[in-house]
Parts: sequence; C-alpha cells; structure tokens
Amino acid sequence: MIPYVLIMRLYNATFNLSVYFKLYMHQKFISFLKTVPLLIISSAFACPAMAQTDVVYLNNSPTQIWKIKPEADVNLVVDKIGSGGFSTENWVTAIVPGTVFSSYVAAGLEKDPNFGDNIYKVDKAKYDRNFWYRTEFKIPAGYSKKNIWLNFKGINRKADIYLNGTLLGSLDGFMQRGQFNISQLIKKDAENVLAVLVYIPKQPLANVGSPNYVSSAGWDWMPYVPGLNSGITDKVYLSNTGDVTLQDPWIRASLPTNAKADLSIAMELKNNSSRQQIATLKGLITPGNIEFSQQVRVDANGQTTVKLDKRDFSQLMINSPKLWWPNGYGDPNLYNCKLSLVVGNEVSDVQNIKFGIKRYSYDTLGHVLHLTINGVKVFIKGGDWGMSEYMLRCHGTEYDTKVRLHKEMNFNMIRNWIGSTTDEEFYDACDKYGIMIWDDFWLNANPNLPADINVFNANAVEKIRRFRNHPAIAVWCADNEGWPEPPLSDWLKADIATFDGNERYYQPNSHAENLTGSGPWASKDPRYYFTAYPTGLGGNKGWGLRTELGTAVFTNFESFKKFMPEDKWWPRNEMWNQHFFGPLAFNAGPDQYDESVNSYGKATGIEDYCRKAQFVNIETNKAMFEGWQDAMGEDASGLMTWMSQSAYPSMVWQTYDYYYDLTGAFWGAKKACEPLHIQWNPVSNAIKIINTTGTSVEGLTAKADVYNLDGQLVKEYSETAIANAPANSAANVFTLKFSPDKINLALNKQVYASSSENGQPANLVNDGNEGTRWASGHNDNEWIYVDLGKDEVVNGVGLNWQDAYAQSFKIQVSTDAIHWHDVYTTDEGRQGTQTILFPEVTARYVRMLGIARATYWGYSLYNFEVYKGDVASPGLSAVHFIKLRLTDKEGKLISDNFYWRGNKRKDYSALNTLPKVNLKVTYKTVEQDGKYQINAEITNLASSKAVAFGVRVQPIKASTGEQILPAIMNDNYFSLLPGETKTVSIEFANGLLKNDSFRLIAEPYNNSISK
Repeated sequence: MIPYVLIMRLYNATFNLSVYFKLYMHQKFISFLKTVPLLIISSAFACPAMAQTDVVYLNNSPTQIWKIKPEADVNLVVDKIGSGGFSTENWVTAIVPGTVFSSYVAAGLEKDPNFGDNIYKVDKAKYDRNFWYRTEFKIPAGYSKKNIWLNFKGINRKADIYLNGTLLGSLDGFMQRGQFNISQLIKKDAENVLAVLVYIPKQPLANVGSPNYVSSAGWDWMPYVPGLNSGITDKVYLSNTGDVTLQDPWIRASLPTNAKADLSIAMELKNNSSRQQIATLKGLITPGNIEFSQQVRVDANGQTTVKLDKRDFSQLMINSPKLWWPNGYGDPNLYNCKLSLVVGNEVSDVQNIKFGIKRYSYDTLGHVLHLTINGVKVFIKGGDWGMSEYMLRCHGTEYDTKVRLHKEMNFNMIRNWIGSTTDEEFYDACDKYGIMIWDDFWLNANPNLPADINVFNANAVEKIRRFRNHPAIAVWCADNEGWPEPPLSDWLKADIATFDGNERYYQPNSHAENLTGSGPWASKDPRYYFTAYPTGLGGNKGWGLRTELGTAVFTNFESFKKFMPEDKWWPRNEMWNQHFFGPLAFNAGPDQYDESVNSYGKATGIEDYCRKAQFVNIETNKAMFEGWQDAMGEDASGLMTWMSQSAYPSMVWQTYDYYYDLTGAFWGAKKACEPLHIQWNPVSNAIKIINTTGTSVEGLTAKADVYNLDGQLVKEYSETAIANAPANSAANVFTLKFSPDKINLALNKQVYASSSENGQPANLVNDGNEGTRWASGHNDNEWIYVDLGKDEVVNGVGLNWQDAYAQSFKIQVSTDAIHWHDVYTTDEGRQGTQTILFPEVTARYVRMLGIARATYWGYSLYNFEVYKGDVASPGLSAVHFIKLRLTDKEGKLISDNFYWRGNKRKDYSALNTLPKVNLKVTYKTVEQDGKYQINAEITNLASSKAVAFGVRVQPIKASTGEQILPAIMNDNYFSLLPGETKTVSIEFANGLLKNDSFRLIAEPYNNSISK
C-alpha cells in the first residue's frame, strides 16, 4: 500500500494520475516504495535551493552525451533503459539544455528551419509526442560530503526522472525546479544512468497548457515549432553538500533615504539528516566587506526560517549605499552576498546572491501608471521580447549581447512577454546593464483557465522565489491583453505579496488598467505618432504608458539572403509571407510598409528595397519614441516597442535582426532615446529638448539649420536659443518657420449636407464669416461635406463648433462622393476651435460625419476649413534636411539629430538625384581583452557636391566580405554635410575573425543609386 504521506505529496505536486497508475502497476516501483519511501517523500517533491557547492554540470558537451528517442519507439521498461549496458546507438544525440526538435536539427536530421519554408514542411507528429532523454555520468572524485544532489532548473512541460532505474520524482511546469538527494542511489565508482521521460505540452498552449512557452504553437511573428519546444530546457547539474542546506535566500533593502539602506536577509535552512544539527550561518557582503555570523539549530529532517536585519546585526544598516539605477539614470550597482553554512568543521553549503539596493514606487495619477526608482521618476523606454529564440537556442553569453544592445539603444526596460524568457542569464544581464524588466506570467487574453490551476500557481511561486533578488524586475504582469480568469488574478496578487513583499507593482492586464492599450503594430507616417492620440487596442485614451507599439522592420540584404532562397528574392511572394511579411503578419501592415518604402522611389529589386527600407525603419522607430517624448507634458509616461528582439528570421517587429545586424530601427530608436535629446515635431515644427534623466540641466544651446540636397545652408530657416532642460520634461525651445500648412481650400466651395436647420444653406459653414453657421437636424448620424472642385492633396481640417457640437465624429475623404475613407475618428469632441491634421491624402470631397451629439440639438459649425497638404517652403529643394544640435555651456555637443523632409511630405524620391560622394575613411585598431576596438573617422570632403546621405559603416571579413556580427557600434546610417566628419567606434570579439582579418567599408545612399 502506498503511504498516505506520499499520496499527499503526489497530490500537492499535481502528479499526473495516468503516469502514477502506470508506475503503480510497475512492480519494481512498488518494491522501491516499500524499501525507501523516505527518499521519495523528503527529496523528490521538496525543492531545496540549487546549492552552489561543488557544482558539476551535466549539460551536453563533448564529454557528456545525452541521447533522445520517442517514448513510442522505445517499448522497454524503465529498468532496462536505466541499466548500464543499454545501447543507445540508434538514438539521436540531444542538446541539453535544449529541445527535442532543436536536437534533431543539430544532428542534421532536419533541414535548416530558418531557411525558406523548411520548418513548415516538418512532420509535426514526429515531434509532438513524449520523448525519453538518457545519459550516463560518474560522480566526481572530489565529492566527499554526505549529500549528493541531482538538480534540474527547467523541463518543458513536465517529466518523470529516473536514476539507475528508480523513479526520483516528477516535475510539472517549465518553471518548476527539482533537487533530488541521490546519495543512497548512486554508484560511486561506476557509471550512473539518468533517464528522463519528457511529456509534450497540452494544447491549446494558451491557456490550457500553461505554464509553457506559449508562442511555440505559432504566432504572427514565429512559426509553429515541432515538439512545442518540449525538452530539458534548462541546466542539469550535480552538487555536493553537508547535512544542512540553504533554500531561496531573499535579500531586501529598505531605503528610508538614498543615503541609508537597511538590509534584511531571509532564508530556509533544511536539515537533510535524521539528527538535530547546529549550523553556523556566515555572511559576507561586498563591496564593503560586511560580515555577520549566527548559530542556528535545525531539527532532524526539519527546516527552519532564518530572518536577519539591523536589529540582529547593526552592520546591515549601510550608509551611503551604492544604489542600483536603470540605464540613463545612474550606474546599476550590484552587491554580492556570500552565505556559508558550517556544521562542525565542514562547510555544508554555500550560495552567492547578487542583489541591488533600490526602491521602486508607483502611482496612477490621471489613470496613467508612473514608475519611480529611488525617488526619481522614470520615463520608460524599452521593448518587448517575444522569445529569446524561437527554438530556445539562446544561452549564456548571448543574453549579455542581446541585453547590452538594449542598453546601447538607450532603453531602460524589457518586457518579458508572457514570461517566455526563463534563463537566469537574461535576468543577470538586465541587472548588469540597468535594464528594468516588466515580467509577465503565462496567460494570454483567452477566457479559459490552465488545465491545472494548482500547477500553474506553483510555477508562479517558483518564478517569484527564483528571480526576486534581481533588482531589474520592476513590474509583475498577470495576463497579455486580458484579465486572468478567477481565481488566478487574486492568487497571483497574493503570491507577489507573500513571496516578493509587494516590492514590485502588480499589473493584471498588459494593456488596460492605467495603460493606454497596445498597438498599432503597422508602419505609420511619422506624424501619426505626434497626433493625439495614436490609437491603442484596449486601455485608456492618450499616450500614457503603452506596452506595445510596433512596425514592420525589414532586414538588410545581407541578412535577407541568409534565410530566403535566391529564386524567391524578388518580387514579394508567398515565401516572404512564410517569414511574416504578408497575411501571416497582418498586424504588421506589410502593404503600408511597401508604400513607405516606395516613397523613396519605387524599388528596383531586393537590394534596393532593403536599402530604402532602412530609412523607413529609422524614420518610423525614431518617431514612435519621439512622439511619446513630445507628449511628456501631456500624459505620456513611457513606451515599449513591439518588438526589440528578433526570435526568428523575419521582416517584422525587431530592432537588431536575428543575425544581430543593427537595422535602421535600432539606430532610429537609439537616437530618439538619448537621455538628453533634441528633437523636431513634424506636425507643429516645434523643436524640443527632452530630458529623461533625474537631473535638470541649465544653459544649453539649441540650434537648428536647414540644408538643401547640395549641402547648402538655407539661412532663413536657422534658429538658435539658450534653454534649460528640467528633469523628466519636454521643453519647447522654438518653432521652425516653414511655410504655413493651413492654406484653406474650402473657402466658398460648394457644400452639401444631410440636413439643415430652418432651411439655412449649408455653405454658411465656409463663407469666411465667423458669425454664420450651419446646423443639422436633431439626429446623430448627420453629415456635411465640401466639394473642392478637383482632386487636391489635403492634410487636415479646421472646425469651429458652436455649443451644439459632436461628441463623436469622423473626418472622411473621397474622390467620388460615394466611397469614403476615414482619416480621423474621435469620441472626444468639444466646443470651440480645433485643428485636425492627418497625413497627406488626395481627395476632392472632405466630409464631417457626425456619430453622436453632445446635446439635444443637432450639429452646429461656424467654420469648416480644409487644408492644402503639399505647400512648399521657398528656397528649399524637393527634399531637404533638418540638422539639430544641442550643446552645453562649454560648447560640448550633447545631442545631435538629423531629419529629411519633403515639400511633398510623403515623397522622398528626390534623394535619388544625389550625386556620388567620395568619403575619406581612416581608422585605428586596438586588440585587448579578447576584443577588437576600432575607432574610425568618416569624412565627407569639403569639395563634395552634396550631403553624404545615410552612410552605412560595416566591418567585414577581408577574405569573404562577410559581415562581422555581433558588433557594438556608437552610430550608423548617419549623414554628413560637405566637410563634416563623424567618429565611429566599433567593438567585436576577436574570435569572430578566426584566421581572417577585417576591413572597414563606409557607403552612403548616394553611391548606391541606380543612374
């Protein structure tokens, strides 16, 4: 009979009943239960912390070989799989940590899933099933302590774990950790056999199969991954401890002021022996060399909670602490706490915990979420990670590269979308680089519950306990674009209160409740982001805090050809769609993106398309962030771009691409997100200084100049002003004096209306008389439109409402007065004068369509103006350039910015008339610490006949011309006036060259134009 205690532990661990029944019927398992129930009860389902004492990894390596095979193809009982003489000759070599499918790919048994449509042709049934993992290992000779542990940090989605044919226990949920005391089961002088049966996740992954990597069944940015990313997805290792072990140390800091920090340290001590133990807990905190020591008594086979603070040790009160700050606000200082447990003369267990001293606080004034750290309000600038890599092939130092690139973009937050990144290295890198984390759980907008809510909640607790020491975590979020079904929201809220002390904000829904929705995700005219308000799905109106706003982002040609078959390069076709530039990524608006690319002149081929696309990427991604920053004086508190990280080779939603090539989106975002930044509003022509730091700056000089294509300054548009930049502000400095855009085309033109009060003619609305008006009948759906007499380019309207105004209305345009197109919609109408601007559109008819009245009366307008949209300013070439500079009191350059503007605002084709320019390129190279550091100077000679537009600098391998990636650079796609020089720094690992050398190329857009 199975012990009652075991039954309860099986229940609490939400053990799969079908597996349990199968094991129950297995006689070897029954006899094992009878002989060693204590091992199962005390070790298999309790999860002590991962001890850091004498860790030996069992990850896949040349000396540690794992093999996999489908469960259905094994047809053997566990004891044979677990025997030392069992042959795995016809099994596949596994990648651990990794997934089943990625192992088959690495073994060459599947074609490269990144290339073409290969992944769509894979037989899913081959992988969407349970798999056995098997490896053999020896216990390290140096393991002299009593307890040897086998540790797992994550298996997707669940698994049964056997050692030498004996069931150790099960893990359920990809965040559940496992630590098994194998001291009594191991063979110390022979090979031990570890076998793991991994179960395929349940579908639908959201939310029935949660917790798991939810997007593995496909999304609008990544394909279905065969096997649903099942496998041993995190580290496996051995550790050796004495009888008393540390579990989940938790270090917290209270900051009464930024000049003093009160630390508290809590942990569980577990006694893994049958007699009482007295242990000495020792701590060392660095920097500062803060030491403390305390004796603790732990009962036999028991555990005790230890809590230490300044009342126990005055040295835990730290004066002038080194605070952890987000990127752009200060240094991300970290401390290390080494905890040691000594029993007798033996060090029983050791853990090192990195932590940061910080204080998060939050408010929702004006129904907008604001975040403050260490008393300083933070303007959030960041990006969403869908996955670290769609097949979970990102590990170790790759996270350092990816997160550092976010720091280089001047971001301060990453959203861990649906909790899809689970590796400790991600959290470590965010701590290191000052990147806050908006950390989601595993729920997605579906009105359903996980199949087992207890397992889900247990994994949520595991996640909180595992990562809570990381200072980077700033927000816990329950659900992507939805609310958790009861009871999960209350449970998660309680989990955070209990296991994180409510130190971070709990956000139930990623795009509502004091947020302004999510999206749109398609390419827009840059002016869209400056116009109230960019429309979001769900949430409140306004800029506020937006957790998703995105656009398609096409790669450079060098990356495009790595994943696209040559016969599918051009023109756009279904293979592009397989990489999410088409109906599969409808939210990305590829048709709109095409229009934006062709505004630079219709692309002549794939290389031309990729090249022009980078300027669309720059413009749009810079405008997204600058638009939000422009509204800091309104209600904007931050923005995260969808997405900043590329999980799959595609042409949408990324800044750097899958291969680490830094696209135009990277450089647009980097420029916009400078901590102290000068920018142009393309709607109002206002120049503003944006200060997203915690420090005010005085005595800055802002300068704006306008240049024609030939590089000649057009002096009448130059402006200069001395200005201050208060902390966390957008300070208006001056307005550029381009020709007025408000030329009224509607004056005295023919007007038509759905009705008119008292028979008054509709053309009273555009007769130029402020005292006359048009009024409709007393109905909601009334309209009035102006016939301009011919097709015109228009970009806005002016309305002057009487007190009988429209609460909700649309502005529509048409070329035939039959088919109407919406250019503006609002339900925030108001009395009085308002100007509504929208991107240029060709129309003959412009209509105000009333949706809902604000009063009992109809709609009443004094004036209805329509504005000409292609007004050219005198003295300017068809495309011209705006160059901004911001300098400090000593004349040091703080920020510069560069824009291109068309007289026809959506037509940049005149850039294709730029003549070729000769650039002078010089550079010096230093090799140290395993890296090459290149310092280059790129000069557009004074004799040049034109601006060198969009200069792209690349380090390439000398022998092949292949890009050297990843590389960290300070600038790219910059433009140079005649006689101007740009200094570019480039860093990359010297191992990327192998036996090759490199050369540097710098190519302006001018020199690639087809003449």
